[in-house]
Amino acid sequence: MKVLVAVKRVVDYNVKVRVKADNSGVDLANVKMSMNPFCEIAVEEAVRLKEKGVASEIVVVSIGPTQAQEQLRTALALGADRAILVESSEELNSLAVAKLLKAVVDKEQPQLVILGKQAIDSDNNQTGQMLAALTGYAQGTFASKVEVSGDKVNVTREIDGGLQTVALNLPAIVTTDLRLNEPRYASLPNIMKAKKKPLETLTPDALGVATTSTVKTLKVEAPAARGAGIKVKSVAELVEKLKTEAKVI
Repeated sequence: MKVLVAVKRVVDYNVKVRVKADNSGVDLANVKMSMNPFCEIAVEEAVRLKEKGVASEIVVVSIGPTQAQEQLRTALALGADRAILVESSEELNSLAVAKLLKAVVDKEQPQLVILGKQAIDSDNNQTGQMLAALTGYAQGTFASKVEVSGDKVNVTREIDGGLQTVALNLPAIVTTDLRLNEPRYASLPNIMKAKKKPLETLTPDALGVATTSTVKTLKVEAPAARGAGIKVKSVAELVEKLKTEAKVI
């Protein structure tokens, strides 16, 4: 079984994000970039499926600038077999990404596609669902457990009421949640081996996909600074301040 895993290059989660002075976007100059944490979970799950003998090949794909090769090499070091970079310097929205991934799915014909449920930069939580709609594949989102059995994959989903298990006919789309697994670290020998693994570069034009966005970012602003809190001596004083100062009751 071939597994396709989508990964995204994002600002490292440890970095304090800065907004550009002109409010046109996030300042990425001299900022550490990493693989999206949910994508790391997706790669780990694919590698575990291969270790169990379920998956025969893992293909990782990323859509972004040339520098995204770094994240693809990381995925290769973690256990993926080959990589595809759809190179684009544009700011792509979720639908454009889903269309490009659909083109890659049509090209590669994987039985299972695994994505992170969301990226920590845009937090849209849309691409997996859009990809499922475009391909017509079954989808299991927010997966906390994935089990492949024959021509089906059972996905345990985290929902508001608890856990829901759905059986999907392959081929299928799965998006990963935090509790699915704990990603491993790449060993030095595997990092060296990853440099020799194949990495194919494509373009949206080569895939026949138009990426013109219908959405335009007008302004990006940092959240307002929170004011300092105060201490009160009694419940009565708290209630009075909530009424007269905060005006919330």
